[in-house]
Amino acid sequence: MNIYRAHVLICGGTGCTSSSSDKIQNEFELKIKEKGLDKEVKVVRTGCFGLCEAGPIVIVYPEGAFYSHVKVEDVEEIVEEHLLKGRIVKRLLYKDAVEEDTIKSINEVGFYKKQKRIALRNCGVINPEDINEYIAFDGYMALGKVLTEMTPEEVIQVVKDSGLRGRGGGGFPTGLKWEFTAKAQGDQKYVLCNADEGDPGAFMDRSILEGDPHSVLEAMAIAGYAIGANQGYIYVRVEYPIAVQRLEIAIKQAREKGLLGKNIFGTGFDFDIEVRLGAGAFVCGEETALIASIEGQRGMPRNKPPYPANKGLWGKPTLINNVETYANIPQIILKGAEWFRSIGTEKSPGTKVFALGGKINNTGLVEIPMGTTLREVIYEIGGGIPNGKKFKAVQTGGPSGGCIPADLIDTPIEFDTLTELGSMMGSGGMIVMDEDTCMVDIARFFLDFTVEESCGKCPPCRIGTKRMLEILEKITSGKGEPGDIEKLEKLANTIKSASLCGLGQTAPNPVLSTLKYFRHEYEAHVNEKRCPAGSCKSLLSYHIQEDLCKGCTVCAKVCPVGAISGERKSPHVIDQDKCIKCGACLEKCPFNAIVKK
Repeated sequence: MNIYRAHVLICGGTGCTSSSSDKIQNEFELKIKEKGLDKEVKVVRTGCFGLCEAGPIVIVYPEGAFYSHVKVEDVEEIVEEHLLKGRIVKRLLYKDAVEEDTIKSINEVGFYKKQKRIALRNCGVINPEDINEYIAFDGYMALGKVLTEMTPEEVIQVVKDSGLRGRGGGGFPTGLKWEFTAKAQGDQKYVLCNADEGDPGAFMDRSILEGDPHSVLEAMAIAGYAIGANQGYIYVRVEYPIAVQRLEIAIKQAREKGLLGKNIFGTGFDFDIEVRLGAGAFVCGEETALIASIEGQRGMPRNKPPYPANKGLWGKPTLINNVETYANIPQIILKGAEWFRSIGTEKSPGTKVFALGGKINNTGLVEIPMGTTLREVIYEIGGGIPNGKKFKAVQTGGPSGGCIPADLIDTPIEFDTLTELGSMMGSGGMIVMDEDTCMVDIARFFLDFTVEESCGKCPPCRIGTKRMLEILEKITSGKGEPGDIEKLEKLANTIKSASLCGLGQTAPNPVLSTLKYFRHEYEAHVNEKRCPAGSCKSLLSYHIQEDLCKGCTVCAKVCPVGAISGERKSPHVIDQDKCIKCGACLEKCPFNAIVKK
């Protein structure tokens, strides 16, 4: 076995791969070989490091030098200066990784300081396509422990005692779900992994599957032992090609080492896993719709009860958890329920992974202890709002969640507190909004998504969300009428109480939460025909301030429709009938003479 003096870790997640990290890897391997360093330096393609804003990311150990926004043409300099001569290339380091003359390692950077990685523990650390690297980090030890030292009942009790709640959205106690399925009568049982991650802006599950697929396979095998199942299925959307590829590699490697298949660890326990691809329907994230899809039927929810624990896949007792839930299991088994309970809060133990996006400086994946406040995530981990703008709201829970206003920024993040505010944990999307965001338009955006993704089975969701969207489009286009807001509110409450599944029941949340906290914006749209955020084009107009206009003619030159007129060195005027409200004049005016109202 070769011992290397340095390791070059390159992000191989979807984000960095789309920015040519595969070419960067090839260039590193080429240049390292050219310099005769291939026996001393190892190049490793990892999963996502989390800080997507800084990608493509390259980390060089043992120094832990954190290079960001790396380009193919930067590789030769890193190899020549850092790997050959031992001089870190400071100009390529991530901006927060340098403080005066001190070089910070990745874990010392502000984005990572307040994080605690359990589900993401191996992402950005190991090569996800090499089972030996997973094993080197205690991989499959938890499976070995449960098969050789614990009864199924003891495994379930540990999961119950840990307080782990489902990370897919509902927050149902994981141990209870396992117990219900274990007690269900059936000659065949199944373990399913819900990897149908459909929320706009969410990529937590994808990153775990891309960066640490064996953690999910190991957890599913543990679950199979606990409930008495010998077959598992991972339902993953086909839009995740890297995740699918790495899952297939991981399953093949686990079978080759006897960690999946027959007689695992010589204990007589059989368990195998197959991948099933979904076509990308958001509704298939609902467990009964997911089951229908695996069975080859159209992905549509059904009435519950019976619940999948009693009658699931092909009518047999079935356990369903999402990717992040499973990723916690091996660590809980190895370190114990008390260890897990010591993290987070009493009612929401452990950590939660969020996909942080929107109007935020540090976009990416964060894993934080439950109870961390929104302020800590947005300002300390997320680095605050770009361009000095004010924080206005944060939307959690994807299309099923709600918007939380700035005055509640010190709210601790946990299942119950978010629900009390009219939002929800959801699978972990967290979209930050600044002062230029129109909250009515945000509600319209999420309703548009829900209408598109509704399976159409039940009228409240199929018809009701469409009517809600029509009202929101009417309001944002400046055609709102008195009574529209009340009608919208009544529709939302009806859909919430009458829809068949979770998609319909939570679809009104973005509307209800924005009505609760930003009703004045709805009223301004309807009563004053004005968008307070200056975002809705139909309610917007651009004006040139005479006292500030120098008559430089820049605005007239950039206007694509010739809506601006005036003599040189004299104030110009915008013809409102011609103006298409593109904002080009506002952006280019060197004297800040143009305002939007």
